[in-house]
Amino acid sequence: MTTTPTAQTRLEKDTMGEMPVPADCLYGASTQRAVLNFPVSGRPVPEGIIKAYAILKAAAARVNNSLNRLDRDRTNAIVEACREIQDGLPALGGLPKHFPIDIYQTGSGTSTNMNVNEVIANLVCVRKHQPIGRSKDPEWIKQGGIHPNDHVNMSQSSNDTFPTAMHVAAAIAIHTQLLPAIQRLAERLESHAKGWDTIVKIGRTHLQDATPIRLGQEFSGYASQMRHAEERLHRALHTLGELAIGGTAVGTGINCHEDFGKMIAADLTSQTGIHFREAANHFEAQHAKDAYVEASGHLKTIAVSLSKLANDIRWMGSGPRCGIGELIVPAVQPGSSIMPGKVNPVICESLLMVCCQVVGHDAAITAGAFGGVGSILDLNVAMPMMAHSLLDSIHLLSRASDMFDQNLLKDLKPDIDRCKGLIEGSLAMCTSLVPVIGYDKSAALAKEAFKQGKTVRQLAYETVVGMQAIDGSKIAKGDIDRYLDPWSMTLPGGEGSAGG
Repeated sequence: MTTTPTAQTRLEKDTMGEMPVPADCLYGASTQRAVLNFPVSGRPVPEGIIKAYAILKAAAARVNNSLNRLDRDRTNAIVEACREIQDGLPALGGLPKHFPIDIYQTGSGTSTNMNVNEVIANLVCVRKHQPIGRSKDPEWIKQGGIHPNDHVNMSQSSNDTFPTAMHVAAAIAIHTQLLPAIQRLAERLESHAKGWDTIVKIGRTHLQDATPIRLGQEFSGYASQMRHAEERLHRALHTLGELAIGGTAVGTGINCHEDFGKMIAADLTSQTGIHFREAANHFEAQHAKDAYVEASGHLKTIAVSLSKLANDIRWMGSGPRCGIGELIVPAVQPGSSIMPGKVNPVICESLLMVCCQVVGHDAAITAGAFGGVGSILDLNVAMPMMAHSLLDSIHLLSRASDMFDQNLLKDLKPDIDRCKGLIEGSLAMCTSLVPVIGYDKSAALAKEAFKQGKTVRQLAYETVVGMQAIDGSKIAKGDIDRYLDPWSMTLPGGEGSAGG
């Protein structure tokens, strides 16, 4: 770890001594130490966390001003710097240049909190035509300068700001990205359910022929899964809405006004349009990460729902001649480098891989919240990893849901003739005869139809017509057609309303 400045660096100081820092970067010595200490993944803390921090630091400045702890000029300077960070610092090289710390850093997120504090303080220097790095100069502070700890971090600790930023970032991403994507998916599925409700097809349980079902009924189930997903996301938003801010170091609120957390939550609500509230118990909010585990669990459930949808569609679209072939999946690209004309369900496969990754992220988040791993005594120390995992899950599910909607569901078509043909050939059609001739005779009919290569209807014409029904009546050919009407079998109380 070098401490010798060069022409491309400036020399900064912190409580541990001097540290060369890249001359054109807005961060300071604390951030540079973290850059050198954690060369792990090469992946910086997500921009969602950085922007959530900017929202939080602006709120803290305003609240501290309201509590007469921070003067108006410094408040305005901090708020303006935070706005620039939220905008992405395009004129200064972008966020990654100034927020380079690896995800796998100090587990409390202290390095990132200080990174934000330093960048805000140095942004103020730049906007006031002072050299980068002067933020800790006592003379500059006397003139109204911004100190990263004393002013930007006033009334705060990494231990309550990082978990707050985690919640704010995740809530914003769910509210603005994932929830609308899931709603669009639900609407598309409901449209298909309505449009395809007259198409009767064979049902399948255990991947074996079952009684008829309408294609619209199947898709209504998928639509319902997405409406349940919406409800889960609203529950996640409620859970994430409880914030640790105001607890400072260990939840006691040391160095913090008693109303600080409540006022911050109100400010964040005003900024984002999402309802935030101060934690009911700051010790739970800071010492544990149960809320993040719960939110991740909802995302995992949504991934499971999406995997069901994608997998069912690729099964029903298998073929086109030697598979099920009830659905015609849009051909979006060649499926093989060796087999001409082959088209694969690649959109389904992409979504399924996303679902796998979300389940993996959930496992990591759960592990990060375990006592003895992340949550130890009065602080969780796996927060940056957990934040990355949850935000990546939200991002992947959002993008993959829209991809699935636009590149597959929008142009998905049913093969009506194939649906009709498979129904007529199904041996499960005999189920509707059970209330008429009994289970054993119906089973024998199915087995014999299979043995002779005939449909249930064909063999029933030959062997059941003229037979005495359970109720004593004589069965006519017209009765067979009525009993074996596929549409009636999809209705509650229809001829096919036998036990499962």
